[in-house]
Amino acid sequence: MANSTTVTGNLTREPEIRYTKEGQATAQLGIAVNRRWQDRTTQEWQEAVSFFDVICWRDLAENVALSLSKGMRVVVTGRLEQRSWETEEGEHRSKVEITADEVGPSLRFATADVHRVERRSAADEVADEVTSI
Repeated sequence: MANSTTVTGNLTREPEIRYTKEGQATAQLGIAVNRRWQDRTTQEWQEAVSFFDVICWRDLAENVALSLSKGMRVVVTGRLEQRSWETEEGEHRSKVEITADEVGPSLRFATADVHRVERRSAADEVADEVTSI
């Protein structure tokens, strides 16, 4: 993947899950990435925070919404995408988001219990619909 980034940070809010008209799950996350360093001339500690919006799709979106909560430290790998729009006042705005390929808890300061999720195929869902008619 040519446009790939990985960030590690803390969730700034609960994951928000929604569904498209077609029934496809999407979840939005906010991540704060802290950077701390010591200024070599003053010997004082400096700190900077960057905030990122993350978009997840389909099974990843559902798993993120079920597994993660505000304040958790996570690792996100995905691609950067720029979105542009115009406000009601006619101002042009844009932002860069991360469309996630992978999201997981950071195990640097925590432990996790991992449970594999069984996914049903589309054929199973059609069979269920036919038997319930």
